[in-house]
Amino acid sequence: MFYRTSGQFKTTYESDQALFPIKQDMVLLVVILAAMYVVFPMFASEFTYKALLVPVLIYSLASLGLNILTGYAGQLSLGTAGFMGVGAYACYKITTIFPEMNIIVALFLSGFFSAAVGVAFGLPSLRIKGFYLAIATLASQFFLVWLFEKWAWLYNYNASGAIEVRTMDIFGLVVTGPNASPMVQYYFVLGIVSVVTFAMINLTRGRYGRTWKAVRDMDIAAELVGINLMRAKLSAFAVSSYIVGIAGALMVFFWKGAAEPNLFDIPMSFQIVFIAIIGGLGSVMGNFLGAILIVALPVVLNLLPEMLGLSIGSATMEHVNVMVVGSLIIMFLIVEPHGLARFWALIREKLIIWPFPH
Repeated sequence: MFYRTSGQFKTTYESDQALFPIKQDMVLLVVILAAMYVVFPMFASEFTYKALLVPVLIYSLASLGLNILTGYAGQLSLGTAGFMGVGAYACYKITTIFPEMNIIVALFLSGFFSAAVGVAFGLPSLRIKGFYLAIATLASQFFLVWLFEKWAWLYNYNASGAIEVRTMDIFGLVVTGPNASPMVQYYFVLGIVSVVTFAMINLTRGRYGRTWKAVRDMDIAAELVGINLMRAKLSAFAVSSYIVGIAGALMVFFWKGAAEPNLFDIPMSFQIVFIAIIGGLGSVMGNFLGAILIVALPVVLNLLPEMLGLSIGSATMEHVNVMVVGSLIIMFLIVEPHGLARFWALIREKLIIWPFPH
């Protein structure tokens, strides 16, 4: 009923390959974007921006970068947080060396530094794969965090060893620093995430996306049909690290405001892996669904006792959060091992043919 496809005809190859083959998909996207751009800011408080909306968007973008590498190209990686750190530190140095540079330009430039580092650590993928490649990327995680701690030039020889974001503005509007409005920062992050997500949707539907999927499914067969494995794997590492680097810069400049090297340690890498797996590998929408479950749900659970008038200690509530989120993860993986994106795809298929049985 909601996804009725009768009357929607495809008479050209262009219409058959359209971004929205079903009109209801476009309507649903418009509704979601309207909620993100219009409805949420009307009711959101400063806490909602800082604890829910901005973190979900940033982690979704980081998970999208990992999904390009793991979900589409089939290359395992456990060093995502390290590449996020490269983007954050690169953006910090760029804005320090060129203080008049537009922050948007600095953000997109920082991604290139992260992409270069990602390609360097992706070279072992030409010889190893699977678990061994995951260990190699884990080694990059250790090395990069050590570099952030020991190379004082990266944090301008600050005695605390941390990078601190200064106040920056765009056309007179303050976007970073302690004086920046949470709403302005939210809109800025939302705009960047929207642009990058739209670009990745089109990239994964094109030649590069088909190449990555072929390598993921069977790299030997892909090489036999003429695909250059070196180019395919390294391009996946480059694009993935580029997106992850932008996410790291957004995290420091538009959410945390300051960062120490341990912010980009192993727990963050595993959290992003969990988001990608729970959301659904090889899916763009799954990154946002996974981030809502892993990042936003614990915040909502912390607010429930106060809303219900219950007196529960914060330490107890932390344990409850871990148990509830862990149980939900196990349940979702049992019910639908391919993630929340596949769960939504099944619901959508049911809606398309409703009221007829599958």
